[in-house]
Amino acid sequence: MDLTVRETEAKGQQMLKEFRDFAMKGNVVDLAVGVIIGAAFGAIVSSMVADIIMPIIGAITGGLDFSNYFTGLSKAVTATNLADAKKQGAVLAWGNFLTLTLNFIIIAFVLFLVIRFINTLKRKDEAAPAPPKPTRQEELLTEIRDLLKKS
Repeated sequence: MDLTVRETEAKGQQMLKEFRDFAMKGNVVDLAVGVIIGAAFGAIVSSMVADIIMPIIGAITGGLDFSNYFTGLSKAVTATNLADAKKQGAVLAWGNFLTLTLNFIIIAFVLFLVIRFINTLKRKDEAAPAPPKPTRQEELLTEIRDLLKKS
């Protein structure tokens, strides 16, 4: 069952050809573009949440930073910030969970607004009036004109 070098190369080339055909299918390329755009959009929305919305919420609430709220699950946890508390033992980081949940809600709302805007644009395109259908008289005149052109 020893494969010759030529047979091995042929099988390798066949596998590369199959992979190229798979990777270049429209759905795979579309999905890849969607993932890349989604990651970039996610980074923009995350920045908006972290750099614009959360500071405003912090200013309104008097500088509260929910991400640092936690409950120690052992007596060994004496730290006052989450990072040090995690080093000391098990903690229930409910403030961080609350922050991430708030981020998710904001991101979901922004995505809802974007999709709603896109759907509004689609509806406007669909609602564009179609040209009126010619009347029976116009159709007959068009036929007469075409017949006169032929003769």
